[in-house]
Amino acid sequence: MQDNKAILETDNTYHIYNRANGNEILFLSDNNYQYFFKKYEEYVFPIAHTLCYCLMPNHFHFLVRVREERKVVDQILNRFSKSGAITKTLQGFQTLEGLPRQQAISNFLSQQFSHLFNGYSQAFNKQQNRKGKLFMHTFKRKLITDETYMRKLIHYIHYNPIEAGLTQLPEEWKYASYNSIISLTQTKLLRDEVIGYFGDMESFKYCHKYPPNQTGINP
Repeated sequence: MQDNKAILETDNTYHIYNRANGNEILFLSDNNYQYFFKKYEEYVFPIAHTLCYCLMPNHFHFLVRVREERKVVDQILNRFSKSGAITKTLQGFQTLEGLPRQQAISNFLSQQFSHLFNGYSQAFNKQQNRKGKLFMHTFKRKLITDETYMRKLIHYIHYNPIEAGLTQLPEEWKYASYNSIISLTQTKLLRDEVIGYFGDMESFKYCHKYPPNQTGINP
């Protein structure tokens, strides 16, 4: 896998993760978790599909696939069309704020995630009457290209609460995607693709009964 500062590009899949600064806690209440999800929907849904996720008290994991270039460019144009920063039209988008096309797209994708984390940090600090960094560092991201690794990573992400001693089963932790994946209700997750990495639903559930093979996974 690539390093933890991989360049974000369209149509690629990434493991996005970060943790609290020092001994800080990111989520102190259900309201904190829900507010983070709300900001995630605002900033990430428009530019990326979500395969799975897990929010823990002091860290988080997301497995996302950046949307196709046309969708991301549309988001850029919607965001900046009134500012005069776009130097070309919808049909001939080439640069944003003087940057080459791909660099502009990559910067925009990173900014969307940064807006999520900065927005949450500011709201949390205001709520808790605190100052300073909430997250340890700039969010980490790894490019994921191998299907075997993808399956191991999905399992690893869902097993975080069990590893931390917070629950005994993945379905007992409500701030992860496991329950949405095994549910029959509508979801914005790429449920069918996630299940496909395990073969079928029964294999997915069976695999999650046991600890994951963490070989090669070093977030």
